[in-house]
Amino acid sequence: MSLPINGLHHVTSIASNAQQNNDFFTKTLGLRRVKKTVNFDSPETYHLYYGDEKGTPGSVMTYFPFRGIGKAVLGTGEVGETHFSVPKGSLGYWQERLTAQSVSGLSESTRFGEKRLSFTGPDGDGFALIETDNDNREGWTGAGVSNAEALRGFQGVNLRLRDGDATAELLRFMGYDKLESDGSVTRYGVSGGNGADFVDIDVQPGLARGQQGAGSVHHLAFSVKDRAAQLEVRKALMDTGYQVTPVIDRDYFWAIYFRTPGGVLFEVATAEPGFDRDEDLANLGTALKLPTQHEALRARIEDFLPPITD
Repeated sequence: MSLPINGLHHVTSIASNAQQNNDFFTKTLGLRRVKKTVNFDSPETYHLYYGDEKGTPGSVMTYFPFRGIGKAVLGTGEVGETHFSVPKGSLGYWQERLTAQSVSGLSESTRFGEKRLSFTGPDGDGFALIETDNDNREGWTGAGVSNAEALRGFQGVNLRLRDGDATAELLRFMGYDKLESDGSVTRYGVSGGNGADFVDIDVQPGLARGQQGAGSVHHLAFSVKDRAAQLEVRKALMDTGYQVTPVIDRDYFWAIYFRTPGGVLFEVATAEPGFDRDEDLANLGTALKLPTQHEALRARIEDFLPPITD
């Protein structure tokens, strides 16, 4: 059976400070803020989305900046590193840029024959820029980043697990093929995907389980074309024994969620209707957009949320 999953849709993480988070992704990494809204379940908290011009599935990094939240304890059972694709030959530019902006944890390495530059975000979250051939996606050229260096979107993610077998079986069921291994890391990829095609499983049996907080990934979302494809995936997962949520309207996509054997929360999200459903393309991410159920509380929410200076 081949499920209609096209690669990653978005990665959602936790931050401690909205302004700091906004500055890092828009001014340091040069991404576009494509939506400024709130957490559906905690409307006193922003939900910030960053990506390419349109917020194309496979390019979108999102954050819940919970004020006062403690720092994450990194470990297993979570996304250990999020990987962005950058053009071949651009790592020197990024090394210089990130060094100049005092970004922490800078380290160059090679894995699976790919040159990568690892670094940490403001809350200690793990990232890597990976030089990728033949990635024809258009990057967002913000904050002085030219098209020759701009992030193209995700290349993939690294899952840090104590035991990777059950999660590997799940990925194969979802349409991912085992590609190659490098030390403790095994790569799985989806054929004909959206560019955000890889999930790496890093087996670390000696590490304790991570504890969520600022700097950890909340969930990992996979992309499907539309609601019909999403329902097909949902039925297949439930028929296999997974406990999957009903379809939830997230305004810019429909979502279902389930917990994986390794502990990571997976989401399957649609490519429709997109981030321009309530803002024109030129003004994405500028106004505070609220879910319908919270619109009546707009005055209170706006008064409570800390301002974000662009």
